[in-house]
Amino acid sequence: MANAKVYDQNRKEVGEISLADDVFQVEVKPELLHLAVRSHLAKLRAGTVGVKTRGLVSGGGKKPWRQKGTGRARAGSSRSPLWRSGAIVHGPQARGYGFKINKQVRKLALKMALSSRFTTDSLLVVDQLRFDDIKTKNFVVCKNTLGLKKALIVVAEKDTNLALSARNVPGILVLDPQSVNVYEILKYPQMVLDQGAVAVLQERLK
Repeated sequence: MANAKVYDQNRKEVGEISLADDVFQVEVKPELLHLAVRSHLAKLRAGTVGVKTRGLVSGGGKKPWRQKGTGRARAGSSRSPLWRSGAIVHGPQARGYGFKINKQVRKLALKMALSSRFTTDSLLVVDQLRFDDIKTKNFVVCKNTLGLKKALIVVAEKDTNLALSARNVPGILVLDPQSVNVYEILKYPQMVLDQGAVAVLQERLK
């Protein structure tokens, strides 16, 4: 097992923690990370656009004029795509853009993303992040002390004070272990885990 140093909020070393090799030291395959990111972003697309086809436009049930004898082109409905206020041909329809990837592949991609952060020394383990008050100023001081600029922070237990103190700080995102995904890990060049989050992730990715 690999070992990582554990720091407190003041960036003082307070111990070490063992990291599972099958979670934090997995060979990285870019094609799997790419697939996981594509799947994540595709599921975020709304896909709610939609235009009316001939069957959806109201009216147009009566033939505008008789078939022959008027000198005009024949017409069967005033809701034809050729007419003003008519239907739209081959327009976009509401649909889901997401696509499924196998559970094991998704889990492996998450392990690879965590491994990429650990092997590039972009992973920081802290004993805990706790704030007595909801103050952005206090979080910014802690952030600067830890040397964070653009970072993903993962804590084992939901902490309202931490979440509200950090939410207006640019380049910082706070998540719980169940919400961690490949896209967010790769999006932020730095990652912070508390000891509880390390244990939960290792259990989740067994």
